[in-house]
Amino acid sequence: MKSLTNSQKETVTAYGFLFPNFLGFMIFTSIPVAASFALSFISWDLLTPPRWVGFKNFIELFWDPDFWKYCFNTLYLMLAIPLSMGGSLILAIAMNQKLKGIVFFRTVYFLPTLCSGVAIYMLWRLIYNPEFGILNTLIANLGHTLGLTLKGPNWLTDEAWAKPALILMSVWQTVGGYNMILYLAALQGVPRDLYDAAEVDGANAWQKFWAVTWPQISPTTFFIAIMSIIGGFQAGFDPAYVMTGGGPNGSTTTLIYYLYNNAFEWQKMGYAAALAWILFIIVFIFTLLQWRVFGKTVHYH
Repeated sequence: MKSLTNSQKETVTAYGFLFPNFLGFMIFTSIPVAASFALSFISWDLLTPPRWVGFKNFIELFWDPDFWKYCFNTLYLMLAIPLSMGGSLILAIAMNQKLKGIVFFRTVYFLPTLCSGVAIYMLWRLIYNPEFGILNTLIANLGHTLGLTLKGPNWLTDEAWAKPALILMSVWQTVGGYNMILYLAALQGVPRDLYDAAEVDGANAWQKFWAVTWPQISPTTFFIAIMSIIGGFQAGFDPAYVMTGGGPNGSTTTLIYYLYNNAFEWQKMGYAAALAWILFIIVFIFTLLQWRVFGKTVHYH
């Protein structure tokens, strides 16, 4: 080391610190990804020797009616994304007000993010219970108040209501989470003099939002939208597994749930790997489209 210059010593030291991370990345990310790609061209059920089938898994996937059904389910459940983003922005605006005790309310709204997902799903199973759940009880009481006989639906066992029920729960779970924090940080970063200038021009609160606030927080909105879309395609397994088991009649089964079933329930490892790569391509295309279509509308300071 004595023959090395200070710059070379710094480089060697930097690589020394990077090596453990690089090794972990290779072992836990790169190698599994490469193995998954190779596996997508193989038929293997864990019991018999692997058999090379080429593009058969991908071809079968595109002709699989369940694949398209679960694609629709995934996109349907992603309707929670704009609802959650809109709710997060409204909450962030409210939490950005200089009011007494505002820190307490910020904490309360953020709490669902800190709770165990399974605990939340079990709680909402009770809320959705058709016999004694609080939601159907409120509906019945409302009907009684109006002089009507109202009966709530079977939220988790009716195909027409199962997906909306999961969307409602997802919005409640995420609306006060990290998106709200990101929006709150963005709102606090908007220069006050822009609002002062808008007030001088006679702008009302609504005009100030669209002329000042919205352009200033557009980079945050763009980031949240991209991350939410990516997460949306990969989500849906946990709540469906705990609350509905993918039912009724597969109405809450998403692509990730279908991937899990193929890999670990039916031992169709090659088919599951092909599905994983198709899902990656779908996510990549949607992300690229977002970047191309909406990236130009983002206002950077």
